[in-house]
Amino acid sequence: MEATLPIALVQAALAIGLMIIGKRFYTGGFKALFAFAPNMDSLIAIGTMAAFIYSAYQTVLLALAASQAMDTVHTMHHLYYESAGVIIALILLGKTLEAWSKGKSGDAIKKLMSLAPKTALLVKTNAEGEETEQEIPVDALLPGDIIRVRPGEKLPVDGIVLSGNSSINESLLTGESLPVEKTEGSKVYAATINTTGTFTFKAEKVGADTALARIVSLVEEAQGSKAPIARLADKVAGIFVPIVVLIALLASLAWFIAEKDFAFSLQIFISVLVIACPCALGLATPVAIMVGTGKGAEQGILIKNGEALEKVCKVGVVALDKTGTITTGRPVITSIKVAHAKAQRREEEDELLQIAAAVEKHSEHPLARAIVEESKNRNLTLETITDFTAIPGQGLRAFAPLREILIGNRKLLEENAIPISDEAAIYIAINGQYAGCIDIADTVKPSSPAAIASLHALGIKTLMLTGDTAKTAASIAKEAGVDSFIAEVLPEGKAAEVQKLKQANEKAATLVAMVGDGINDAPSLAAADVGIAIGAGADVAMETADMVLMHSDLGDLPKAIHLSRLTMRTIKQNLFWAFCYNTLSIPIAAGLLHIFGGPLLNPMIAAACMSFSSVSVLANALRLKLRCI
Repeated sequence: MEATLPIALVQAALAIGLMIIGKRFYTGGFKALFAFAPNMDSLIAIGTMAAFIYSAYQTVLLALAASQAMDTVHTMHHLYYESAGVIIALILLGKTLEAWSKGKSGDAIKKLMSLAPKTALLVKTNAEGEETEQEIPVDALLPGDIIRVRPGEKLPVDGIVLSGNSSINESLLTGESLPVEKTEGSKVYAATINTTGTFTFKAEKVGADTALARIVSLVEEAQGSKAPIARLADKVAGIFVPIVVLIALLASLAWFIAEKDFAFSLQIFISVLVIACPCALGLATPVAIMVGTGKGAEQGILIKNGEALEKVCKVGVVALDKTGTITTGRPVITSIKVAHAKAQRREEEDELLQIAAAVEKHSEHPLARAIVEESKNRNLTLETITDFTAIPGQGLRAFAPLREILIGNRKLLEENAIPISDEAAIYIAINGQYAGCIDIADTVKPSSPAAIASLHALGIKTLMLTGDTAKTAASIAKEAGVDSFIAEVLPEGKAAEVQKLKQANEKAATLVAMVGDGINDAPSLAAADVGIAIGAGADVAMETADMVLMHSDLGDLPKAIHLSRLTMRTIKQNLFWAFCYNTLSIPIAAGLLHIFGGPLLNPMIAAACMSFSSVSVLANALRLKLRCI
């Protein structure tokens, strides 16, 4: 614009103030320029500095004219202070909106961090055996400290119950809405909620080692990581910036030759540099990844990094562990058969179960626990066992009043010359006579069939890997609805099967995911293109897998894949519009419309357009927060 000396000095002062506020554009931009790696800040720094230097030069000429002759005080000169100042102001406004948007996308981390209590009730015992309580900051707790938790309080750290019992709401980690009963020896976790009784527990994992802290760390790492598509954008930006500088120089030089007007060519130079600033290009991927991983964390889907998020959307085959993934992982009684009974009656079943449970309550075997649990469900009263002997690899021998009881596998009864006429998991003999059998199986989770159907709807094939027999595997596979299965596979064999799947799918350019409980499945999780652990807070799951489904629900897997596809679609939309914006805007800024009699783009308008493009990319990414998965 044109100005008198006083107005020019005021504009200069305001521009200098704004440039000081935005000094990071100059320090970072020129540093990158001198290192031959110009970046987005370089375009802003060059453009605004050129406008300021030219305007300062014109101000000096104006001052000289004013000092030489009073009648030339009102001589008018072209100044671009407002361009330099307003460009900085608009870009700072855009950066502020950026920071706000990123803050919104980081809400998941803030929510997780706010779940942990700030203080804990430390219990100490003196030499006389008297207990004292002291409220201390959670940060001061050490492994081995004894902590007391009252009803309604949150647990400060991870540990093991020492005394007392209670019910704890662990929905944060497991997604299970029902409280979990805790007794002596039970594991408890930070930020879970004690609902009923008072108990004491010994701290095992504190600070950054707690399950909650590892979850927060995982989300933070994911939001700060880059997907392969983001690295592509970085490479493009590295080439794009030098080309833009060259275009700005050539366009301004061409217009100077054509118009013989330095102010006109300078306006072209500044406009091209400012409007072409690829801020939107740089924001296209990281903001979408931040929002996507944050959205996943809110749903109990922890994604380790941007690369994992990108790879999940390319998965074409999912290999599934059986126990604990498709099934509950807890054996339950499926049938009770009483020997020589013409018709099975509940009373006869209860009597056989009552005898079996009385013996099995002395055993820690998982099948024994299933029998005892069923007897509790039926409210059966168990008789007293007077003698109890474990027979390794076979089962148990016990004595009750007027009874000798054998309970175990087929081999136990065969070695005692007791004929068996049925097929089951557990056989029972009383006083040397076959009494009946109990079949026990690991049942399919209620959510598994629907989850596998959802995977099929997404065009993904499913395969079950299990160490069980082919008969058991076939039954589970049919009930769950998986496409195929491989039975009698050891943990190390699962990894080999995953490798075969990867080789078979190379031509189809689809990836293989492995879903397991993160413990015995660690080798196969590591072997897969994408390892997905199902389960809450497991150390091996956190370390080995690319993704963790914290709710222990296979139904979260289709959600994770859908989220990945939505995020990648958003990234591609952002990159497309960012490239389109720069491709269309640079010729306009270079004066293309002016050739045909149109207006010349003002540098301030260019800055506003550049900021708007960045904000539009952010807004598109934030739409993910509103999407249902």
